[in-house]
Amino acid sequence: MVSSSYAAGVISQLEDAQDVGFSHVVFELYADDRTMQPHHWQVFETMGAAQEQRQALADKGGWSGHDDRHIYCWPIDRLLEELQTTHSLNNRQAMNLNNLEDIKKEVANLGFSQQSIDQLEPQMRTGTGYFNVREQLPGDNGLPVDLTLHLRKSNESEYYNLNKFEAVAGKIPPVVPGQQYMVISENKDNPERPLVKAFDSGYEAIEFFKKQKGNSELAIGESPEAKQNLASKEQGTVNYVNNDFKQAYFGSAVSQTFYVQKGVGFSAQQAANMVQGRTVHRDNMLNPNSGETYRAWINLDQGIPKDDHGNYKLKQMNDPNFGFDLDKTLNKFKIKELADPAQKAAIVQGIKNGDRIEVTVTGKDNKEQKVLLEAQPRYKTMDFYSGKGDKLKRELFQKAPSQNLDLGKDRGKSKDKGEDMGMSI
Repeated sequence: MVSSSYAAGVISQLEDAQDVGFSHVVFELYADDRTMQPHHWQVFETMGAAQEQRQALADKGGWSGHDDRHIYCWPIDRLLEELQTTHSLNNRQAMNLNNLEDIKKEVANLGFSQQSIDQLEPQMRTGTGYFNVREQLPGDNGLPVDLTLHLRKSNESEYYNLNKFEAVAGKIPPVVPGQQYMVISENKDNPERPLVKAFDSGYEAIEFFKKQKGNSELAIGESPEAKQNLASKEQGTVNYVNNDFKQAYFGSAVSQTFYVQKGVGFSAQQAANMVQGRTVHRDNMLNPNSGETYRAWINLDQGIPKDDHGNYKLKQMNDPNFGFDLDKTLNKFKIKELADPAQKAAIVQGIKNGDRIEVTVTGKDNKEQKVLLEAQPRYKTMDFYSGKGDKLKRELFQKAPSQNLDLGKDRGKSKDKGEDMGMSI
């Protein structure tokens, strides 16, 4: 296949030559990579004239005088077809590679792992119209949160778009390395060889199993031959659920679709925390009416039914208007790490992601202990948990109220000052 870095210009000139009656072209190619230079070709009105020129050039080593060149005589139509095909493929490859880099950057900015990023290229190179990339993040009590990126190719171009990802949290235990969830169904065409569908996600395996109409089995293991039965159906009716798996099977998972606009949206970690019932902070929420960004604490309102798209409504507490001051709230408690600026910054960032952060607190008995800290912006306070997830009384870790002997004397002035400040906001 003929190629040229100047293909667009050469194509245009050859088309012009055709328009005025030229039919054949003599050109020179590099022997090793079949690359054509823009000044190493010449057009002719007849094939005979073109062949004479080809022979003359071949005798003297072409335009360049080098023996690593080959001289050809082709109809212009043929060379145009070669150059147009190559030029189109090169443009498509460049477009896809640019698109790949853009998608990689978006996925990285959302906080997904390198493992997920590495899955993008082989999927995009297949040219499939739609594909998923799955990832798991650790959740509360050792139960994972499943994340699924949805990528779709545009109907108008070769570009892929990342518009959304889904997060699911529930009671499904993770698989150990080497194992997988599987649904084993009867094969009516060949009863000796049942149908086996494997799943990385326990949530998807359960949903698929629940839709089966005939005899089927939900299992976990390395293979159908080395499996543990979790549940089974006979003629579409569940007749067995493993006692240790009942909470996972009958419990309801919490799922939410998070939408992304040009790589901007809730991060993977924020999404995982939100489906576990926690609140996150964003400083780049977009007002669709004005186009301006604003800051807010946000969680999923699980107290009302989902919308028609299967999503919970986002409950937003604008910052600072709602009145939750994270820095002041943290300083109400005896948290050792707050004395170190770097550790404090890490705690603040983790809290804004919705994480439960391990900190060292001092209790009423003046003894230090490790606890988990979580923000409760709705109630303008913090919650504390043991390592096992048991909620602890926050009063145990509060600082004593500060004493100010001049408080009463200056109370009137303070009130006036507060009112003035309120009016100026």
